[in-house]
Amino acid sequence: MSRRIPAHKEAARTFEALPPAKGSRAPFAASWWGREWLRALEESSLDSGRLQRGRTYARGGAVGQVTVAPGSAAAPVQGSRRTPYRSTVRVEQLTDRQWDRLLDMIAERAANIAALLDGEMPAGLADDAAAAGVPLLPGPRDLDPECSCPDWGYPCKHAAALCYQVARLLDRDPFVLLLLRGRGERELMDELGRRNTARASAEAAVYAATAGAGPDASPARTGDPAGPAFTSRTELPSLPAPPPLPERPGRGPALVDSAVPEPGVDPAALELLAADAAMRAHHLLTGALGAQHADTAPPVPLTEWQDAVRFAAAHPTLEVFARISANCGRTPRELAAATRAWRHGGAASLDVLENSWNPPTARMERDREALRADWADGAPPRLRSWRNRWTVEGRDAQLRLGRDGLWYPYAKDRGTWWPAGPPDADPAVVLTALLEG
Repeated sequence: MSRRIPAHKEAARTFEALPPAKGSRAPFAASWWGREWLRALEESSLDSGRLQRGRTYARGGAVGQVTVAPGSAAAPVQGSRRTPYRSTVRVEQLTDRQWDRLLDMIAERAANIAALLDGEMPAGLADDAAAAGVPLLPGPRDLDPECSCPDWGYPCKHAAALCYQVARLLDRDPFVLLLLRGRGERELMDELGRRNTARASAEAAVYAATAGAGPDASPARTGDPAGPAFTSRTELPSLPAPPPLPERPGRGPALVDSAVPEPGVDPAALELLAADAAMRAHHLLTGALGAQHADTAPPVPLTEWQDAVRFAAAHPTLEVFARISANCGRTPRELAAATRAWRHGGAASLDVLENSWNPPTARMERDREALRADWADGAPPRLRSWRNRWTVEGRDAQLRLGRDGLWYPYAKDRGTWWPAGPPDADPAVVLTALLEG
């Protein structure tokens, strides 16, 4: 059995009051975690009318700052009287034994660890936890609402409003649920890191103990001629000097006028593909022969869509756009936004355009404080937060944090968000350029 986690309380987290939600018919929670939280609330309620009023209160901005601690979430909720009521919803914390089983289960799956380190909580984690006998999501009757109002409903409309607001918090940060269950994000990441290190050390020890035991253990033990070279401590001979780098990539053969096309082969398109291959080869060779080539990681292979966007960005003609958009099932407008993103940062920038994610809370809080401190003229504009995106209130302007740690500017045009410039690690630099542009 793995090491027992010492039981202690992690400091509570306080979330600013969320702005009123737009649209009375829109789903209240957008994420899987938020919707599952609401399912538990609505299945446990004895009064659908109070739930409806609570939902209206939450949409209208009646819920103040929400304080989330192990086992509870609390907030002031403005009702009919001048002074807000104090509402609380309690959730049973997981036991140390349950946390031990849950963390063992997470550590056994590399995909779970990768997602959590990336600030995301995969929906499948709830199913895996349930299979391990750990109820990560609350079930019906697991939520225990309380309120200072005189209404004895279960829940009253004020406590229901708080529960709905917690669903919106889960949209933004699913780790709120883990804190409610008794463990915070930092503690979990530290514990997973320890377990992952211990597991890797154990596997290395097993490998070291069994190396050489079988007939295919290593070249040195099997008498393979490569054995002496494999185990030699001497340096390898120096490689010959590389050939000089061409000044520019070649164009490839001219096919349009000199070749008889095969049925179904477009010579002009084939020429363009050959020229593009030569251009990429020249770029890769330039990097390989550079002074820092030894410390440069090999490029990550592109997906078919990424390569299509790269190609369109490198050859921005109407014919190329028409062919790629038709073959990829994307509209020319979508392809135009993608190529614009690619020019600002390649695959990382394209990912920012097409995907949202939950950055670590500490990173977002640190950057928000840096934005306040670095803003040149008073306080910065008010920002609405959602996952990795900050939208400027009252302006068609937005910042998006990429998985590469850079902030990307976006501007809205005719209802569509478009990449609006190069990224920067400092959100103040990006936001200033965006609002002044």
